[in-house]
Amino acid sequence: MNKDKTNINWFPGHMAKTRREISEQLKLIDIVYEVVDSRMPLSSKIADIDDLIKDKPRILVFTKYDLCDQKETDKIVEYYQKLCYDVVTLNLMSGNVSSLLSKTNEIMQKIQADRVKKGLKERAARVLIIGAPNVGKSTLINRLVGRKSAGVGNTPGFTKNLSWIRVNKDIELLDSPGILWPKLEDQEAAHVLAALSSIKEEVVNVDEIACFILRKLYELYPERLEERYGIHQLDEDFIETYELIGKKRGALSKGGVIDYDKVSNIIVKDLKNGYFGEITFDRLK
Repeated sequence: MNKDKTNINWFPGHMAKTRREISEQLKLIDIVYEVVDSRMPLSSKIADIDDLIKDKPRILVFTKYDLCDQKETDKIVEYYQKLCYDVVTLNLMSGNVSSLLSKTNEIMQKIQADRVKKGLKERAARVLIIGAPNVGKSTLINRLVGRKSAGVGNTPGFTKNLSWIRVNKDIELLDSPGILWPKLEDQEAAHVLAALSSIKEEVVNVDEIACFILRKLYELYPERLEERYGIHQLDEDFIETYELIGKKRGALSKGGVIDYDKVSNIIVKDLKNGYFGEITFDRLK
């Protein structure tokens, strides 16, 4: 199995196209919803987003707040608040987005007042929603609209084009495909993105990602590994660890030999399905 880190980069053509189109549409935008995954709010924050959205007012939206280690994520929320970000945390499963709507209305009041001063009529807020792949943008849109208006998929790259969606008489949303940045300089962050399904599985080595997940859990949540797999310690080459998981989860091929590929897939899917509980893989340095 490949347990060593190799460089991960994923910047397909549609991401470059999306960036160009966002730049072209930016003059129409009043507010930006910058969406990050609460389990990786540092890793999933688009590295060069300031270059992309310029000085547009923004709300930093932490989705999947119900899935994160809130004690750790709240430290990062506070960090961004100290940098004068408007931050909203959301549990998208509950469907309650009132805090986001309230913050949007608050920002728009000033924008509307400026329009009136210029002799322009008030109009619906035009909001760009932007974020890395699979951070919950489509689910957020569906909660805002109150019905299923955007397709939801667990596959990064599910949304391919920019599209306008009317939320209500007060808000029009410009939905954008998930984007990354041209070069993933921070490979720790790149591996976190891959582990939490923001990078297409086809472009990463599943054994490497599985071993990364084990290392990360052992570093941050060793008790979860013990609860799930009965693992107390990781061995250097992961052979004993894989054998333990394989026997516990029945990942065996003919003759009772451990199927290492199957074990890797089990680890990745267990994280994806939330079987390790509420976790946050990012920490402030």
